[in-house]
Amino acid sequence: MTRALWFLAKVAILVAIAIWLAEHPGNITVEWQGYVIETSFAMMVLFVVGALGAAALIYRFWRAIVRAPGSLRRASRARRREKGYKALTQGMVAVAAGDAATARKMARKADGLLHDPPLTMLLSAQAAQLQGDDKAANNYFHAMLERPETAFLGLRGLLTQALKSGDRVEALNLARRAHKLQPNTPWVLTTLYDLEARSGDWAAAEGMLQSAVQAGAIPAEEGRHRRAALLLERSFEAERRGRGDSALYHAQSAHDLLPGFVPAAARLARLLAANGRHKPAAKTIERAWRQQPAQELADVYRQIFEGYDALTRLKFFEKLAAQTPGHVESHLAVARASLEAELWGEARSHLMKALDLQPSQRVYRLLADLERAEHGNEEAAQSWLVQAVSAPPDPAWTCRACGAVSRDWSGLCGNCNAFDTLEWKTPQVGLHLAPPDRGAIATLPPMAAEAAR
Repeated sequence: MTRALWFLAKVAILVAIAIWLAEHPGNITVEWQGYVIETSFAMMVLFVVGALGAAALIYRFWRAIVRAPGSLRRASRARRREKGYKALTQGMVAVAAGDAATARKMARKADGLLHDPPLTMLLSAQAAQLQGDDKAANNYFHAMLERPETAFLGLRGLLTQALKSGDRVEALNLARRAHKLQPNTPWVLTTLYDLEARSGDWAAAEGMLQSAVQAGAIPAEEGRHRRAALLLERSFEAERRGRGDSALYHAQSAHDLLPGFVPAAARLARLLAANGRHKPAAKTIERAWRQQPAQELADVYRQIFEGYDALTRLKFFEKLAAQTPGHVESHLAVARASLEAELWGEARSHLMKALDLQPSQRVYRLLADLERAEHGNEEAAQSWLVQAVSAPPDPAWTCRACGAVSRDWSGLCGNCNAFDTLEWKTPQVGLHLAPPDRGAIATLPPMAAEAAR
């Protein structure tokens, strides 16, 4: 609407000027070199306007001729750039589709058309990766390090290559360099945290974990669990170095962070008991038992009261089990304490309840122990052991990353070296694992262990 009004205003102005000139024609006389030209003022105005228009056209035509070579060169470069970007796009699509041959072809084409290494080196490196040419890919990534604008991409590519080849030392160095360039990038934070943890640098891993949680790269609840695992590893490390106070401090911190985390509660209770603080140790187990009854907690509880007679220990276990009376672990804990106190009927009653709740190899083995202890009946004991062969395996610390099984909790899986992946559950397959420094975490399946004995 505004443009229309402005056009009408200009037309009105021109019409007004034409009318004024018509009403005031006037005369103009020009004498030059013996020539005399007489005309009206209006005609002179039209002549001047026409002359200016012709001059403008001539000038534009002359400028177009002068600039033609440059324009042709720019047009040619534009067409090449358009073709180059098209080849670059097709190359990226080929990389995403896993088409190595097309990706390599488009990378060469884009490089020839664009002459812009920062744009094409990454595509060339990814194409080389798809074809399995790690040497060429590394060369491209190293070349990218020489340019500030592509250095971060080069580090990421080299980091991927190092992880792929299993060179964790090189991967850790590259991740640290990437962190210096882009300290708030989520994948850098999570990768560096994981590599620090796998290398056993627990303090550095804890600091990086906090940064990753603050950046939103790791959910807060997951971060709490991982930090508790790191604190436990710091506790083990402090104990190996003879720093008992530090070991207790880190174990307490892990337990305070996750009161229901069984390894943290068991670790804290053991350290408290070792320092002669049996009552706080027992309270730690009892609080953890209310949240998550577990065999490891019962084992530590038994160690705390090992100086008492069997009947007194049984009373403590009955008090512990009363907190979760319907749980299978409560029945098993009381059953084992009853066996030690030679209360056969009590032991049998709890074992049968455990058998009804959750039959497992451990229940059948305890029933076999009961037959031997109460009646000396080896035939009946063997009958229970035969049933144990087809029973579900006992729960164990199982790595959710690789499925490997461990008897004891550890921050690092002894098979795949993943951090904080061990879960207490019934395993599908039992595996032998290399033990960590502080003791074996691998174990035979329970029935194989029984057969070995």
